[in-house]
Amino acid sequence: MCGFLGAFSNTDINISSEQEKNKFLICRGPDEYKIIHGKISDYFQNEDKNNLIYQFNRLSILDLSSKASQPMISKKYKTILMFNGEIYNHLELRKSLEKEGVFFNSSHSDSEVILNGLSVHGKKFINQLRGQFAIAFYDSRKKELILTRDRLGQKPLYYKLIDGSLHFGSNLKAIYDKKHDEVRNSSLEDYLNYGVIPSPNTIFKNIFKIEPAQIITFDFSRKAEIVNKEVYWKLENYLGDDRFSEEEFFEKYTESIEIRESADVEVATFLSGGIDSSSIVKNMHDRGKAINTYSIGYKDRKYDESKWSSKVAENYNTNHIQETIEVSNDFEDIVNSITIFDEPYADPSTYPSYLISQKISEKYKVAISGDGGDELLGGYTRIGKLTNPNLKKSNIVETIYSIYPGYFGTGNQLQVRSKNLKKAHASFFSDKKFLELLKLNDNFIFEDKFFLSENKDVYKSLLITEYKFFLSEMMLLKVDKTSMANSLEVRSPFVDHKLIEYVLSHESSYHNSNQQKQILKKYLSSDYDDEFIYRKKQGFVFNLENYIYENFDKILDVIKENKSGLNLELKTLNKLSKFRSRINAIRIWKILFLEVYFSSL
Repeated sequence: MCGFLGAFSNTDINISSEQEKNKFLICRGPDEYKIIHGKISDYFQNEDKNNLIYQFNRLSILDLSSKASQPMISKKYKTILMFNGEIYNHLELRKSLEKEGVFFNSSHSDSEVILNGLSVHGKKFINQLRGQFAIAFYDSRKKELILTRDRLGQKPLYYKLIDGSLHFGSNLKAIYDKKHDEVRNSSLEDYLNYGVIPSPNTIFKNIFKIEPAQIITFDFSRKAEIVNKEVYWKLENYLGDDRFSEEEFFEKYTESIEIRESADVEVATFLSGGIDSSSIVKNMHDRGKAINTYSIGYKDRKYDESKWSSKVAENYNTNHIQETIEVSNDFEDIVNSITIFDEPYADPSTYPSYLISQKISEKYKVAISGDGGDELLGGYTRIGKLTNPNLKKSNIVETIYSIYPGYFGTGNQLQVRSKNLKKAHASFFSDKKFLELLKLNDNFIFEDKFFLSENKDVYKSLLITEYKFFLSEMMLLKVDKTSMANSLEVRSPFVDHKLIEYVLSHESSYHNSNQQKQILKKYLSSDYDDEFIYRKKQGFVFNLENYIYENFDKILDVIKENKSGLNLELKTLNKLSKFRSRINAIRIWKILFLEVYFSSL
């Protein structure tokens, strides 16, 4: 994993200014810094007079030699690559390219596989990549640059076109210019509604995110301009009802774990003791692998799962590290954890996730996680509710919701009973009642972007929305930001696109709305009792309510500074603090996060 920053222009580029911005990226790749800049013609002795500056921060995990360093240049093909991520099938792709007569300088660099593959085959080569990635590839022969991300959006990539110049990179703050970049008001409203700003938008008008599975082509024949946007992979294209086979599923599951074990540094496995992480450890154990496991326990017994993770580690005889952390209610500690984010994101699990990544990075550079298991197998409680045939639904829900007092909550408990599936599902993610309280507009049509227009399979429709929004826009963003702030690479077998394609293209006979993820529970049942397998699901959380309400006066002081420019009535916030629910704590957290974010720019 790494972090990169680039600029292209047919006019001069301020090198020192661009180098100053690199401070936001060092945490993503502290092992090596490399920069190239000047005219393209200086590198390729051709007629390409465009100017560039490329900066790359490397976290060395695969092929630790200097031959795998980036930016990577091909003199033969007159191409340049910057790439952040891991390609798990790079050895297979290398062999195929070598059979075509392609020469490699490195011994096993996945970066050079991408450079040569794109140089020889063009954009269609991206379809062959299996992994997580953000790529910037320039072809001087065509004077074209492509920016692209992996299928689910595990790795971030931002860009800005201004005055005929292109700026792009792994970090939004590194592209932001205080003098010229204005806040997008509709993005503020989207953030307060959903807790995140859905791509392609960002909090700023002129800065955008490359969307998952998107390729954008920029032409530099005259000035930087977008000439093509395309999506190379769509979840809905894989919908089908072939007969589901547990044997086939576990073959693909095993493969997705196995290919993520390869590295030139030691690899650990996150072990929460939950169903997903425990099944990964069991799989590795059953294949005779030596396993490093890492678990975090909480001093607060309410959130502690160390009993279960210790049981898994002992059962599979892993090289286990167990640490106990105290999730502090200290105001400054938690505020400081917000500043690692380069875009507003209000899921309160960011704080414990940051602490966990911080701890494991003291001993490892790579960790395998169970992220994506709930999306793959419908493990969220909301999926169980929405697919439960016994859930009573009513047409009167909308009427009651329209008069429901916003201070009481989001109204989700009402809307889940709506006969409109899209509205019912969206109610788990949005907080339109909060916008009403703040007298703000609801500009974003969630249902239009993240729901299938027509599909009779309710369960799979819900899964696709979970993938498109909750996983791609929220969970993977959190995983990337909290891990890379600590120079840690996280690999997620459940997010393997081959595994996802299999589940979507086969019948959902494995799904039981009353007993979710039964297929993994059955897999673990020979090793564990019912208490372990059927206990209530937990996540990485902390006592947000205590933090918000105990520190409310300090929070109010931060909000009063109004760095965001948001026009808030403080009496609304004071009233929220009187109704001491978790929903209102999350609402206050959203605004605190926003104000701290703007203070960090």
